[in-house]
Amino acid sequence: MANQLPQISVIGAGIFVKTQYIPRLAEISHLFVLKSIWSRSEESAREAVEVAKEHFPGVECKWGDKGLDEIIQDESILGVAVVLAAQYQVDMSLKLLKAGKHVLQEKPAASSISEIETSLSSYKSICANSSGYPIWAVAENYRFEPALLESKKLLADIGKMMSVQLIIEASMNSTNPYFSSSWRRNYTGGFILDMGVHFIAGLRMLVGCEVTSVSAMTSHVDTTLPPPDNISSVFHLENGCSGVFAMVVSSKSPKILWRIVGINGTVEIGRGKEGGQHGYTISFYGAGGHCKSNFYPFSGVTDELKAFLHDISQANLQGSSYEVEPRLSFIEGARDVAVLDAMLESGNKNGALVQVKKF
Repeated sequence: MANQLPQISVIGAGIFVKTQYIPRLAEISHLFVLKSIWSRSEESAREAVEVAKEHFPGVECKWGDKGLDEIIQDESILGVAVVLAAQYQVDMSLKLLKAGKHVLQEKPAASSISEIETSLSSYKSICANSSGYPIWAVAENYRFEPALLESKKLLADIGKMMSVQLIIEASMNSTNPYFSSSWRRNYTGGFILDMGVHFIAGLRMLVGCEVTSVSAMTSHVDTTLPPPDNISSVFHLENGCSGVFAMVVSSKSPKILWRIVGINGTVEIGRGKEGGQHGYTISFYGAGGHCKSNFYPFSGVTDELKAFLHDISQANLQGSSYEVEPRLSFIEGARDVAVLDAMLESGNKNGALVQVKKF
């Protein structure tokens, strides 16, 4: 029936599911039914279900091959959130898409250009042989963050773009719950790729065009982290503007800053905290030197989940004629990875100019 709430399952039961997905899903529990949570092990699945039951008392616990098969065979489940170690996400997503499920996969979209190309070919084949049109979405909350959306509007007032700076000084140390994550330590690009896609997504959305080429240098300084843990890159945009991307995985003085300079003004976006809420402060510097600032708390994860739920509900009603939210598309996530892949390749080639793969 048209008024029935969509039923979804979560594939994965790690830290991110328990500390981020379940609380964010709880905020919008009136929009869907959480049917089940799956993990490879029974213990992990039960731990996550215990956390979820406070908000979703009817959630079922699934584990192993049998539990996964039950989710695949359950026609009442429209969508699945895939929140696994990055090495396993694409294969799992394609398996579920082939079964006709709509998929929201955690970022990064893929681990390499070759995996992107193979995945897109497989997805095209699945869609061609499917009676429906399964949605493959990538959960990139930075395309939904209010601060970045508002900043994009302000760029119209700075005139022709002259320079873009993106500085990320993260705090990935032993106090961070993801510091000891084994998959990030055995993953090409490690923390640079896993964390960096957020900021590339924000960059691409803000400037409104693609990164065409990059030249980067990488280094490995903090031996408690996998290499590389530092990257500095010059990038060139389709609009003719160039910019700088500098990322430090573990800094004693965390900072995240976008600064976009135009002929008539500047927009600066900085990570901060106000009233107990984390988010970004936007500062607009006009031609007269005056500054206007506004703070926007984070809400991108919740907003992207809302968008996915809306998409799968509408796709179920309208079929292949429904146009999904483009910010969620796998191709957008693939383009984020392509930029970082080019930067890492350039770093391996001592700063050689590398063209960004187009998708």
